Formats: sequence, C-alpha cells, structure tokens
Amino acid sequence: MVKKLTTNDIRLAVLDMAGTTVADGGLVERAFAVAAEELGVEPGSADHAAKLDYVRATMGESKISVFRHLFGDEALAQRANTAFEKAYGELVDGGLVAPLDGAREAIEQLRAAGLTVVLTTGFARVTQDAILDALGWRDLADLTLCPADAGGRGRPYPDMVLAAFLRTAAADSVREIAVAGDTAYDMRSGTRAGAGIVAGVLTGAHDQAALREAGATHVLPSVAELPALIRDFGS
Repeated sequence: MVKKLTTNDIRLAVLDMAGTTVADGGLVERAFAVAAEELGVEPGSADHAAKLDYVRATMGESKISVFRHLFGDEALAQRANTAFEKAYGELVDGGLVAPLDGAREAIEQLRAAGLTVVLTTGFARVTQDAILDALGWRDLADLTLCPADAGGRGRPYPDMVLAAFLRTAAADSVREIAVAGDTAYDMRSGTRAGAGIVAGVLTGAHDQAALREAGATHVLPSVAELPALIRDFGS
C-alpha cells in the first residue's frame, strides 16, 4: 500500500484487538468461568450457562459493563472484573494469544502509507498491556486505548474512537477515520463516532449479518484486507 494521502483520504485507523488483530483462542470464556466461580456461580448450572451466553452475545463491550449487567451490585461486578482480568492475564502470560494472520503486516502497511493507527480494547489497561507485551507489539501502533483512557465508557459508545481522533490529531474530520472490529459493538462504536469506514471482520465473534445490522459499511474476511479497502476508498 503506497498510495499518497490526499484531502479525501482516511488518515486514522482505529482497530480492535481480540478477534480483529489478535487471536485469543476462547480465553474470554475461560477467564469468565474463573470469575463466575469465584462469585459462587456453579459451573454447569443454568445460571452459569445463561451468564456465559450473555458474555458471548456482548463480545466487544467493556468487560466491567458486562459484569455490571450480570451481577447488578457494583461491588460484585468489580470483584468479577478483577478476577476476570487476573485470569485472562495469566492465560496471556502462558503464551495463549497470537496475532491473527496478516494483522501485523496490515498495521505496518497502514503506517507506511502515512496513516496513524490506534489499537483499542474492552479490557482493562493491565490486560491490554499484557497482550501487547506477549506479542511484542508495544511499538507497533501509534497509540493504544482502553475504556479508562476514554473516560471509562467502552463500546458501543463512540468514546474510544473519538479519544483516538482527539489525542492523535491525525485527521481533520471524523469522516477520515476507519474503524475495524469483529463485533456489533465495534460497528456501533464506529457509526456513532461518524467514521467514514466502519469495517467488520469475520475472524471473531459475530457474523456478517450481525455486523451489517449494527452498521458496518464493509465486511472483510480479515483485517489483512483493510489496507486495500482504505487505499481504494473514495477513488
């Protein structure tokens, strides 16, 4: 991707991590099981199954928001979130995450073409940093953001996308932003931010129909196809 940027181009790419650029092999569900058991949810019970179904349905949403819905009480939600982040971090430290095929190369292509790239997540900062360290990605993107970096609200709110826009000053308009993610929550976040491209990828939680219904402007097999989409955007 060598196209020179013009006034009509995408200048900022805001990319999700787990399911979009990072393969976590179902670690979210494994970490949830640990958190649920700590709060007394019996494995194999109907309650456990119902809560796990909700976790699957809300992939992409801020994890503390998910636990607030599941457990109601703020103290319980915080306990669950702490246990989840600890369990997930231990799994990451055990070498159970990997970059999705073509993800690193896509990010490098975007930056080489003059775009600013921001990686976002619904995890807490400590977990995001553990993933970045495990992959050797500390310096891969221009900026990384978690919900706490954007005032505390994660997806489906537009806050992380808009924080990327404001912090990087890479684009003159939100229409010069491309958002990519694997969940409906990513799509809603991008559309609410006014991004010019809101691209769903089929390497994670949600299928094409769910991504389209949530506002995806494009659906790609993977993030590896994003540089070509951005290169041809508006041409």
